[in-house]
Amino acid sequence: MTVYLNALGIVNALGHDKTSVLSNMLANSQKNVVENHWVPETTTYVAQVDVELPVIPDKLSEFKSRNNQLALHALQQFKPELEQAKAQYGAERIAVVIGTSTSGIAEGEEAILQYQQTGSRPTNYQYQQQEIGTVAEFVAEYSGVAGPAYTISTACSSSAHALGSAKRLIDEGFADAVIVGGVDSLCRLTVNGFAALESVSDEVTNPFSENRKGINIGEGAALFLLTREVGGEAIELMSVGASSDAHHISAPEPEGSGAERAIQQALDNAGLAREEVTYINLHGTGTRLNDAMESKVIHRMFGGDVPCSSSKGQIGHTLGAAAANEVALCWLALSSMNTSGQLPPHLWDGKQDPELSLIMLNDSHCQAGLVAGGKQIHLSNSFAFGGNNAAVILGRRA
Repeated sequence: MTVYLNALGIVNALGHDKTSVLSNMLANSQKNVVENHWVPETTTYVAQVDVELPVIPDKLSEFKSRNNQLALHALQQFKPELEQAKAQYGAERIAVVIGTSTSGIAEGEEAILQYQQTGSRPTNYQYQQQEIGTVAEFVAEYSGVAGPAYTISTACSSSAHALGSAKRLIDEGFADAVIVGGVDSLCRLTVNGFAALESVSDEVTNPFSENRKGINIGEGAALFLLTREVGGEAIELMSVGASSDAHHISAPEPEGSGAERAIQQALDNAGLAREEVTYINLHGTGTRLNDAMESKVIHRMFGGDVPCSSSKGQIGHTLGAAAANEVALCWLALSSMNTSGQLPPHLWDGKQDPELSLIMLNDSHCQAGLVAGGKQIHLSNSFAFGGNNAAVILGRRA
């Protein structure tokens, strides 16, 4: 069944809404990728949201967390479209599926710190603030929708699977519209956790460079309203492919067999040939092993002629929200807002690693996409711990 991503709300290190994110993306901005000192005796970089976030109402106090504030900021950007959907379908026919990995753990960290220092927790702290499932429940409660509402947490592929799950809800008749996407907020747990894996960089991340040192953790939210009907932009969520190779808890399978299966499944489900893909948003973490695996898979499947880029030099690795944020960047590139037809840029030092398979990194003047009216097919990859792989395809059919 054909479904469309009819509305988008977004906030990340690039900006606070669609206009600012698109503008700063195409301007090669890295202004909110900044130094961080959460790892003892180490400098890291994080991609932070630099905007005042909305206040969660007191009647929903059990949901108060930065993570849910990020979700609320994105949600409020398509309030008119959501209200129209509620009037058209009824609140009980609108579902919520959100991907996250940190949820509200930052509030839990602050509560533990205060308890260690004073022997008491903050009076406004509630355990529900940090539960993984709380974000979908909060979005449903705040929005006044009553369809299925749940959170998916599969680390860095979480919101890709949320998009796939949302499409299935509509395909199988469980919902007529779905609020779907991902949200994650910065916290010490993830920054220190990735540092323990020796995966964080002490510089701005440098994907696919011979000088790459690892990732920068980021934060952000990207939420869509998914329906069967065409909305203002007519951007289709064509398919989501998934696989799990279970090669290693934190390292990808070197040949990328599971990643290839996910991408091929997405192509097959969309009825597309490999040659029809016009742009690839790479997972592109800047780690030695991920970039080696991903470049090998992309070269094997698509050759070296499809423009590719990693967005993580601009928005960081937003973990459970990464897929939704990067699909959102594809959505913006495909939208009528992108009057120049430019593609998302790949920001790096230009130092090609001779050991990596050659792919076309979009690092020169943001090579233009196809002219208006032509078929444009964007693929976005997400690879997570445990070999949990996902590939999302969206675009405009000719």
